Amino acid sequence: MTKEEAVLGKIVGLPELKARAEGWRLKGQKIVFTNGCFDILHKGHIRLILQAAQLGNKLIVAINTDASVKKLKGTNRPINVETDRALLVAAQLFVDAVIYFEEETPLSLIESIQPDVLVKGGDYTIETVIGSDFIQKNGGEVVIIPTVAGYSSTHIIEEMK
Repeated sequence: MTKEEAVLGKIVGLPELKARAEGWRLKGQKIVFTNGCFDILHKGHIRLILQAAQLGNKLIVAINTDASVKKLKGTNRPINVETDRALLVAAQLFVDAVIYFEEETPLSLIESIQPDVLVKGGDYTIETVIGSDFIQKNGGEVVIIPTVAGYSSTHIIEEMK
């Protein structure tokens, strides 16, 4: 398998991800989940991924589809198409799986995968993280990673204007 095939093999659909997650669980591995648009990959995203990966053995990153990003961020977004965004995230060393989600929130995905740890960036609180109730009710943990000041896709886009 080439390195490119290995990276592309991290981008999966729900049936494959559920199978992988079950295999990881059987091996006693702790599964971490985070999600976002990851429109323009930057230092803040990388810090989030690195710190999330340290919270367990396997890291799943869910990426909003292009249609979902448009609903959340407006018609001029995303800047990068979903396949490019997924490839950039999947190429990160500590990411084990990448999946797209079309809905406005990843709640059904979180409920299907049942990660041990749910991670979001510092612009959230535990109370505002979608899926936090489900994770905590099932014995999991919700972790907020502080944002890196001055780094956001929206901020980068505004600076470019």
